Amino acid sequence: MKAIADLLFEVKMLKEIPRAGYHFLGTGKESVAEHCFSTTFIAYVMARLTPEADPLRLISMCLVHDLAEARTGDLNYVQKKYVKADEEKAIADATGKLPFGKDIEGLVAEFNGQKTLEAKLAHDADQISFILDLKSLSDTGGKTPEKWLPFVVNRLKTDLGKKLAAAITIRNWDDWWIEGYTEDEIPENPDQTP
Repeated sequence: MKAIADLLFEVKMLKEIPRAGYHFLGTGKESVAEHCFSTTFIAYVMARLTPEADPLRLISMCLVHDLAEARTGDLNYVQKKYVKADEEKAIADATGKLPFGKDIEGLVAEFNGQKTLEAKLAHDADQISFILDLKSLSDTGGKTPEKWLPFVVNRLKTDLGKKLAAAITIRNWDDWWIEGYTEDEIPENPDQTP
C-alpha cells in the first residue's frame, strides 16, 4: 500500500503544476490535473458516441496520459524545441512498484503511439480540451488564443474529433446557459443570483 499511497500523492501534485502553454498565450491558466479532468470527460462523451471503442480503456488512457508531468513538469511547444523530458523513465519510476504499474505504462505508451482507435480518440480529447479553453478565452476578449485555434483544430485525427471541434468553434462559451434565459427566472430575493 505504500507504493499506492505514494502514487496518489504524486497524482495530487498534478493539481499544483501549471500548464505551460498559457504563458505564451498571455491569458488563461490551468493545472495539469484540471486538463486531465477535462480530457477524461471529453473521452467519456466520445466513448458514448463511438460504440466500437473500449470506453474503459479510452477513459483510463486520458486519465493517465499526463502522469509523467508530475515528475517532468509540463513543457509547451517552444520549450520542447530545447528540452526533452524522459517521460518513459518518469512513468516507469512512478509505477514500477505498483501491482498494476504495467497497465499504466501500457496506457501511456498506447496514447503516445497513436495507433489504436482509443489512442486517436484520446489524442483528440486532449486537443479538444485545449480547443475549449482557446475558444472560451477568445470569446472573452483574448486575441492570441484566437490565432491558435486553427493550429490546434488541424491536429485532430478522427472524424468525431473534427465534428466536435466544428461545433465548439461556432458556439460561444456561454451559450450553454444563456440560451433560454429570461428575467422571469430571477429570484424574488435580491441576495440570490442566478
